[in-house]
Amino acid sequence: MQLTRYTDYALRVLIYLAHKEDELATISEISTAYGVSENHLMKIVHGLAKHGYITTLRGKGGGMRLARPPEEINLGEVVRSTEETLHVVECLAEGYEGGCRLAPTCRLKGVLQEAHDAFFQHLDRYTVKDLIGKRQTFSTIELHRRQPRVAAGKDKAHSAA
Repeated sequence: MQLTRYTDYALRVLIYLAHKEDELATISEISTAYGVSENHLMKIVHGLAKHGYITTLRGKGGGMRLARPPEEINLGEVVRSTEETLHVVECLAEGYEGGCRLAPTCRLKGVLQEAHDAFFQHLDRYTVKDLIGKRQTFSTIELHRRQPRVAAGKDKAHSAA
């Protein structure tokens, strides 16, 4: 199972806001911190507010903050609410009526369902608070951005010159 960028960024927004504690944060601020488009973040923030994870205040001096303490925001719940589909394969979807020829003898479906259940049981053990560790201002947290990879051998050639 691979989570969508939407869910990944939603979790990152919640982590960012948890570090801010009760201070307001803006979409622009989070966009800059993570290097993510503001338009994409607007959709995510709207969804997080709709699901009751954050509150937003409009207007000058507005922003957003967590709607409840980070220890009350369960990761499994967030993933379930942000992912469009949670099924590793389509036959696990509720009400699936596809024409799979393997259905009468298939054991794969049960194995994948077990893996799916284990994934969410694991996520359900954690909250946003578990992701932030010691509270500190977000400005002291280093954001690790991907550095462009340099082809092997090019460094040596340039450093020898």
